[in-house]
Amino acid sequence: MFLVTGAAGGLGKRIVRQLRDQEQPVRAFVRLTSRYNELERRGAEIFIGDLTQERDIQRSLQDIQFVISAHGSNEASGGAQALDYRANIDLIDQAKAAGVQHFTLISVLGADRDYEDAPVFKAKAAVEKYLKASGLNYTILRPSGFASNLLPLAEQFRKTGVYLLVGDPRTRTSIISTDDLAKLAIASATTPAAHGQTFNVGGPEILERGEIANIFARIFKKEPILINPPLLAIDGLRAAIGFLNPGLKASLGTFRTLLANEFYTTPAEVEQLEAVYGIQLETVESFLRRYLTV
Repeated sequence: MFLVTGAAGGLGKRIVRQLRDQEQPVRAFVRLTSRYNELERRGAEIFIGDLTQERDIQRSLQDIQFVISAHGSNEASGGAQALDYRANIDLIDQAKAAGVQHFTLISVLGADRDYEDAPVFKAKAAVEKYLKASGLNYTILRPSGFASNLLPLAEQFRKTGVYLLVGDPRTRTSIISTDDLAKLAIASATTPAAHGQTFNVGGPEILERGEIANIFARIFKKEPILINPPLLAIDGLRAAIGFLNPGLKASLGTFRTLLANEFYTTPAEVEQLEAVYGIQLETVESFLRRYLTV
């Protein structure tokens, strides 16, 4: 049986769907406040718990062979310490104690770059190091941005024609299809060539961030209105927030890091990924067209 943490999130939900489509038994770790009815209808075993509670983690791992850690914090919660770091450390320890056969960690592209002002990146880097030293059989996937995160932006573009892009539009990225990432996460458990490996995971094309507006324009046949404030706007926001909420200011460092730097996979990395997993990765535009009703 698989245990999927963050099962009600955008990635976790897709992992659970695909596992159930394969008729694989899966336990979905969710919070009480999450929306998990669909997962239950699909036949997933729902485990309601709190990843900051070690006892809940221990209970969730009973009779589990494979773990997929797909949870994460968000900027508003400022939860990098509790969720991205501590919860994963406890999950690794308890998985080893429970005799789990394989552990897949969803990390982040750039975790190895020592971004000092990005709590999530620092947490993921520390967890990667801990997992490698744990003795568990593991695979680490470092994805770039999720294509599913573009869906609400696309719906907004459909209504207004406006695309908000903070920072340099020439900054490059290789956004991964969230469905492809779910496939990789699942296959890692049973793909020997992926065991003990760390993969940078991105889509098959390197895009400038400004090209996302052009993709939306092609899909909806509408000329884009690009609003492009400078990165200094985020710096001003962080400075203002710092007077009221220093913790939130610190957590916004991850957001700024994502905007200020390039996150893309090389053609060689994409080729290696497709060869190891036997998959052809889809483009961002292909992903969006499958989900958007035009």
